[in-house]
Amino acid sequence: MLTVQRKQLILQRLKATGQVVAKELAAEFDTSEDTIRRDLRELAQTGALQRVHGGALPASAAVGDLRVREGVSVDDKAALGRAGASLIRDGQLVILDGGTTAIQVARHLAPGLRATLVTHSPNVAVELAAHPHIEIIVLGGRLFRHSMVNVGAAVIDAASRLRADLYLMGVTGVHPDAGLSTGDAEEAAVKRALHARAAETVVLASAEKLLAASAFEIAPLKEISGLVVPDDTPARTVRTLAAAGVALRRAGELGLPPPAVRARRQRQ
Repeated sequence: MLTVQRKQLILQRLKATGQVVAKELAAEFDTSEDTIRRDLRELAQTGALQRVHGGALPASAAVGDLRVREGVSVDDKAALGRAGASLIRDGQLVILDGGTTAIQVARHLAPGLRATLVTHSPNVAVELAAHPHIEIIVLGGRLFRHSMVNVGAAVIDAASRLRADLYLMGVTGVHPDAGLSTGDAEEAAVKRALHARAAETVVLASAEKLLAASAFEIAPLKEISGLVVPDDTPARTVRTLAAAGVALRRAGELGLPPPAVRARRQRQ
């Protein structure tokens, strides 16, 4: 079997099963484990998969910079933003992560909401500034331009003084075995610190992040309070993630418009 054929089969198997094991592939293709590991290493270098001990998982497609991610899953992220915004109540202290979905949360907050929002993203802070009754706290540190968030020891130190009601976390990978992950070590460290200071953590994840993994683990799925996914997420994906012990809901179950708006739409 040619190398290119073997790699194509590996990617097909990965897409179909959600993970591959080097030992099993070597037996199936009648080749050595070293050959399979080399294939996996080369595929990982192209971003086609995420290597793990003994095999590989699907790589997240959500590892581009903020400008790239703005054009990915646009409608899903708007729906997730509405869902996330609906979880925030008056009087709460809420941590809002960075990223394109968090920006959508900020844009969909109730106009009269009175709450305190904490973020380490300058972009999210600007969006929040449009809401006159929201108190905004920005955690400062070194600006990580790739994601337009502040990272480093200063952010983690400031986070240690928070007691938040809710943390709306952004990730690049959600996988039943690899858990929640992201593509940068410092981002992962900040997310862990924020997660530790919130009574509840909810992850808002668009389709390209589901059943995928990135290099740096944040937390196991079972540690968070909830996972919100797009309405059209396949039932098999929902079952796979729910089996990992996470409370999962579709965005439409949370991000419903107010009753008066729903009634008007029904009349139309």
